[in-house]
Amino acid sequence: MPVYEFACVDCGTRVDRLLPIDDADRPGPCPACDGTLERQFSRVAVRYDSWGFNATDSLVPDRPGRNELRTVRDKAEELSSE
Repeated sequence: MPVYEFACVDCGTRVDRLLPIDDADRPGPCPACDGTLERQFSRVAVRYDSWGFNATDSLVPDRPGRNELRTVRDKAEELSSE
C-alpha cells in the first residue's frame, strides 16, 4: 500500500496515511481539527537498477550502440567476472 501525504484545508496540519489505492481520495477527517484533508503531491524516489540507462551505460568502456542492450549486458557481465 502506498503512503499518501495530506494537508488540512482549514488548519494546515500535514499528515501521512497508509491507504489502499482505492481509498486515496477518502483520507478521513483532520486529526487536529476534524477539517477536510486534501491530497498533496510530493517527490518520489526512483532508482534505475538495470542496464540501458545513462547512469549504467557509462560504466561499460567501448560500449556498443544504445539500441544493442543485449550486447551491453553481455559486455558488462564479462567485465564483472574479471
